[in-house]
Amino acid sequence: MSEIYKLAKEQYAAYGIDTEAAIAKLERIPVSVHCWQGDDVIGLDGGGALSGGIQTTGNYPGRARNFEELKADIKKAFSLMPGTKRLNLHASYAILSGEEVDRDAYRPEHFAPWVKFAKELGLAGIDFNPTMFSHKMVKDGLTLSSPDETVRKFWVEHCKACIKISEYLADEMGTPTMMNIWIPDGYKDVPADRLTPRLRLKKSLDEILAIKYDKSKVIVAVESKVFGIGVESYTVGSNEFYQNYAAKNDICCLLDNGHYHPLEYVSDKIPALLAFYDKVALHVTRGVRWDSDHVVLFEDELKEIAKEIVRNDATEKVLIGLDYFDASINRLSAWVTGQRAMQKALLFALLINHDELKKLQKDADFTALMVKQEEYKTLPFGAVWQEYLERQGLKEDYLTTIREYESEILKERV
Repeated sequence: MSEIYKLAKEQYAAYGIDTEAAIAKLERIPVSVHCWQGDDVIGLDGGGALSGGIQTTGNYPGRARNFEELKADIKKAFSLMPGTKRLNLHASYAILSGEEVDRDAYRPEHFAPWVKFAKELGLAGIDFNPTMFSHKMVKDGLTLSSPDETVRKFWVEHCKACIKISEYLADEMGTPTMMNIWIPDGYKDVPADRLTPRLRLKKSLDEILAIKYDKSKVIVAVESKVFGIGVESYTVGSNEFYQNYAAKNDICCLLDNGHYHPLEYVSDKIPALLAFYDKVALHVTRGVRWDSDHVVLFEDELKEIAKEIVRNDATEKVLIGLDYFDASINRLSAWVTGQRAMQKALLFALLINHDELKKLQKDADFTALMVKQEEYKTLPFGAVWQEYLERQGLKEDYLTTIREYESEILKERV
């Protein structure tokens, strides 16, 4: 225990905060880290060029090109991340080993190598996502809302298969799997009919959820978006549609903080949903104007998201997952920077006496509330973070290790 941490511990104690308890709790909060940062969302199933409103920009060398390279990069990146980690997979990362099988017929065994890998790393679980983009069966930009019944049924069967895969992942890892449904469906220009595509989406979701599965093992979520590339005027899976559908069908609503208007904050949506849902899922990213998938940084909205999770005693109710991809910088650095930023935000929130602040608000003492909130901003948070890293066997400097890995491993990938 460093002298600077001892001083910080005393200073926080004066505010009624136990830094030891905060560190212990932070270590147990799982963060689901997405696999797709490592290969620019290309996937391993050969589905086709990246499409469906998703783009990565940049050509930084060293992209993982196969399962072995992706595993090696994940293992290295995870070794530099503190805390409890889960792995978040897309269905497009199926290990097919030359088998001719399409996404509507994927089976649990196609993900057994990932389970083996996750167990080797000692991860807390695996989360899963149907992949309804970068595939020939995305017709006219539509999947579950397609008027082409062959297309619609293909993606319904894909999602059903993914539920079975998710159940298998939960059984193998011993913790529930969150399975998140996101579709790219929408229109570039003003549509003539906004209702019918949503009715088709509703029909598809009803058919998917009709499959028998153990709800204690598989947490199905739906993820909205305000717009996407190529679907600027209309998105079938809107926030209003999914929140109503999730509430009516007892599934989870996933909030991606890059999928709303820039002045619409997910930190405000979390407590609104906690009033009605047992579970709320998050995809944490960083929106910049119209782009939603920049590397997560330790900034104001991330801090507010973490505060809402902590102050509402919702660390087990809010399922935290990361979702960003940047091909313009070292991909391992992107992974580690974003995961550590999420951990920093949670620790910052854990080092606040929320009961005291809530009482000030209840008593309408807004003057003291403002002053106290400002005081927390300059308490020695950094000293507690450093202590946490040291107890995890890590250092603040991870770039040196990543540069070494880059010069030894990544530079050989041409």
